[in-house]
Amino acid sequence: MKVPHLGNGNTYIVPPQRNRPTARPPRWIIILLCLVSVCLIGAYIYPPGQYPACYFFSSNVCSPIKYWLPPIARELTDDEFASRVVIKNILSMPLIWPKHPKIAFMFLTPGSLPFEKLWETFFLGHEGRFSIYVHASREKPVHVSPLFVGREIRSAKVVWGKISMVEAEKRLLANALQDPDNQHFVLLSDSCVPLHNFDYVYSYLMGTNISYIDTFWDPGPHGNARYTEHMLPEIEEKDFRKGSQWFSMKRQHALIVMADSLYFTKFKLYCKPGFDGRNCYADEHYLPTLFTMIDPNGIANWSVTHVDWSEGKWHPKSYRAEEVTYELLKNITSIDESYHVTSDEKKVEMLTPCVWNGSKRPCYLFARKFLPEGFDNLMQLFSNYAIV
Repeated sequence: MKVPHLGNGNTYIVPPQRNRPTARPPRWIIILLCLVSVCLIGAYIYPPGQYPACYFFSSNVCSPIKYWLPPIARELTDDEFASRVVIKNILSMPLIWPKHPKIAFMFLTPGSLPFEKLWETFFLGHEGRFSIYVHASREKPVHVSPLFVGREIRSAKVVWGKISMVEAEKRLLANALQDPDNQHFVLLSDSCVPLHNFDYVYSYLMGTNISYIDTFWDPGPHGNARYTEHMLPEIEEKDFRKGSQWFSMKRQHALIVMADSLYFTKFKLYCKPGFDGRNCYADEHYLPTLFTMIDPNGIANWSVTHVDWSEGKWHPKSYRAEEVTYELLKNITSIDESYHVTSDEKKVEMLTPCVWNGSKRPCYLFARKFLPEGFDNLMQLFSNYAIV
């Protein structure tokens, strides 16, 4: 381009100007920075659940810890939001161990306990380390052990398969929670017996910070086919679980069960025999579903009470007197994998190792369903099979 010079009239050739591009960082750096930022923000908003490393024999106070509830993409209802706030606060409470922590043994029975004397043998010598609560739904129990005298709570009628079963469980928990020394809560039936001595059971339950709540995914007619969309939006089918009602739970989880009305009401209204063409049983689904949703890392996914469903009937196998042998009890106490099978045509079998504080251990502390006629055999065998 020719440009006249203003000074002397000469003309100079000026090279054309080129627009230099602005320096930009490589695109992969920008993408990387964005991903890192998203991860940092997510970690701040939803920190992973952590569990206290303190152990009750060495410290009676655990530091506050952060738990998280799975984020929900949709907008929460007011009741749902309030429920999650309460649950999060309960899970984040400091764990303050009393000087003499106890296990609450809660018996759910229609009347008298046929194995009361056996349980007395189990408890003797360990006063101050256990509490007993009895919910008798049909008639006032006749006691043969002084340990059980006066331990009945206000009870109500219980109908198999109905929500009244869960209400009885909550009634037992409410009474047991009144004692601040009770730190673990075990639900037992009138047909349950102990498989180990008291020290073993106490160490097993109190030496870890989890609850033993049985839960598994069953896509068959006795599992997720019982789900109904009436439970939406709070309970989705992907969260619906099945499991044994015989739980053993830590105090935080017991408090959550008592505080929960949102999810309990859903099961009370929509999980019952004959509703919506389905036979749903709340005692098999409420707790497994609740804890799968709110604290899946805080449960062991198996029950410490052994039940034999191998006969494939509506009720588990009952052990008659002639079946109560040392070999039977030894076989049960040696099981170290929990077993589940789906109820669909595939009959998928699932074996899961029972892991206690990182180590594989036997799964069961108690067993059912023993008929009263087996009492004498059990009393004779107890000192042999409950040596640990």
